[in-house]
Amino acid sequence: MSEPLGLRVVGAGLGRTGTHSLKLALERLLGAPCYHMLEVLGHPEHVGLWRRALDGAPAWDELFAGYATAVDWPTAAFWRELMTAAPDAVVLLSVRDPESWWTSASRTIFDATRRADPGDATMGEFTAMVTTMLTERFTPRWGDRDEAIAVYVRHNDEVRAAVPSTRLLEWSAGDGWAPICAALGVPVPDEPFPHVNTTAEFRAMTGLDE
Repeated sequence: MSEPLGLRVVGAGLGRTGTHSLKLALERLLGAPCYHMLEVLGHPEHVGLWRRALDGAPAWDELFAGYATAVDWPTAAFWRELMTAAPDAVVLLSVRDPESWWTSASRTIFDATRRADPGDATMGEFTAMVTTMLTERFTPRWGDRDEAIAVYVRHNDEVRAAVPSTRLLEWSAGDGWAPICAALGVPVPDEPFPHVNTTAEFRAMTGLDE
């Protein structure tokens, strides 16, 4: 039997719920890296590992080596498996209003995925993995507003129902440091909570407005 995964936080919240800000906050609180979709871009070899996870043969120790926490996709797509693999971790469900989430997700993640060039040597495999993960672990109709919102709401409800209250931390951006610090047993920093990766910043970074 493999050793438990040493993650202290497993993020179950979907992308565009403040996950990049959470990444920076958790790194500030624990002084250790937090896994985020951006990590996959920085480690192209992880694309194949996430494909293995989709095929039912995850290598969690390899993916999360050196990380203390994990949020955003692809982690959130495997929250059930990861909360079992890391039995001592807080399960952090980051949320926002469903309509607001759709507006943000459709103009960032979904738009970038639709418009990606499959022939791009750097992004082709990454985009294919993201598309497969959205289709298999979210909904095949992820570009449909009503369907995506319904699945987003269902995802959050399933996390709330499945995670014991002693492990679950539901958080939204306005909650700031205090709930996270209480769950992790660390002091509240005397500084503003990070606020990064707005829709405008995402679109500028990815060239969607060019």
